[in-house]
Amino acid sequence: MSAAESAIPEGFKRYRFDDGFEGHIGPLFYRLEGENKAVFGLRTDRRHANVRGVIHGGLMMSLADHVLGAAVFFGAGRKPCATISLNCDFLAPGAVGDWIEGRAEITRATRSYVFVGGKLTIGDRLLMTASGIWKILKAK
Repeated sequence: MSAAESAIPEGFKRYRFDDGFEGHIGPLFYRLEGENKAVFGLRTDRRHANVRGVIHGGLMMSLADHVLGAAVFFGAGRKPCATISLNCDFLAPGAVGDWIEGRAEITRATRSYVFVGGKLTIGDRLLMTASGIWKILKAK
């Protein structure tokens, strides 16, 4: 078990779909909160930080893209989807060793597009907010 896995909060499980890009930013963890709804978590380490020692904005944007995208995927009935717009507002810095949690909510959906908002937090501290639009793709 890695250091990241031994330091995760109770109730979180390792996210098993990390053979793509998520494997580079993770390991990611999740905890279910109702049917088709999850909270994602990440224990940050040195590779997530910028040269000033704070968590890199690109890492936070990648995590937000994953968290919001997962909400869309399940909310759209597990149909393939793609990010077409992602807006992020950085509100506070993160540090190496922090446990970051990500949550998302679908705000509107049509047959072709899903609008979603979310947030990244460290405890009760709001780290970043995000909103985006996802396109529901045709199954191959």
